[in-house]
Amino acid sequence: MKFAAIDIGTNAARLLIANVHQRAGHVHFQKLAYYRVPLRLGEEVFDKGKISPQKALQFQQTIQAFSLLAAAHEVSAIRAVATSAMREASNGKKIAKQILQETGVQIDIISGDEEAQLIFNSFELLQLQKQQQFVVVDVGGGSTEISIFEHGQKVAARSFELGTIRILKGKTDSQSWSEFSAWIKQNVRLDEAHMIFGTGGNINRVLKMLSPKQKDTLTLSSLVELHDTLSGLSLEARCAQYQLKPDRADVIVPALNIYITALEALGQQTLVVPKIGLSDGVIYHLFLQNTNP
Repeated sequence: MKFAAIDIGTNAARLLIANVHQRAGHVHFQKLAYYRVPLRLGEEVFDKGKISPQKALQFQQTIQAFSLLAAAHEVSAIRAVATSAMREASNGKKIAKQILQETGVQIDIISGDEEAQLIFNSFELLQLQKQQQFVVVDVGGGSTEISIFEHGQKVAARSFELGTIRILKGKTDSQSWSEFSAWIKQNVRLDEAHMIFGTGGNINRVLKMLSPKQKDTLTLSSLVELHDTLSGLSLEARCAQYQLKPDRADVIVPALNIYITALEALGQQTLVVPKIGLSDGVIYHLFLQNTNP
């Protein structure tokens, strides 16, 4: 069955179309198409508290285009979810209603807890062993979600207002970072081995930059070195030297800062990048809804 997920983030809107089927008790996930539009809702929301008419029009056009692409792929179901920026926009619900009227696509403005849960659910697709212990760090434009899995069950999850656009806009403080590190140390059994997974567009791009052979593991030292190198370059130089798009060149440094802080709080030296995230979780949830009795 084909499904479509629209992820309306703080930095960009994304459409993922995938074919999902179950065979021999395992769920098989084939990505068919992926589209990304750098809407940057957070730039306005974190400054002015709302989305402008001009940005709302671009938003509507993006969703209309995504809807047509999903229809062309003949998907069985589609779900659109919006995260941090839409949660905080004073006119977020109003714009979602307008987009529904114009495009027929309902946008669910989900909580940080649901966002973390959907990201966490996508890890079912990795078919990890139930006894395996791991931590998921998902960095977005407006927030970072942490999920902890120990002894076969999720033991804790939390959404933090630490995101790349929020950091660039100067909307975080030292207390936010302290709470982030303290919560990790309080909720993870640091004396036991865990796999640390990093999800989000920025860490996927970092993987391509640091691991051209497409290995899925990055070291803390390599992240620190890249962070320091990029921090010393202008945005133009980052784009030229690392083939980064302008809307990636600025957010990648604060993203690296968040992943580095998480690894240091966990006392871990490696980060695994599974190339899955919120969109995958939404599609997996659609699959379960459409196959379970």
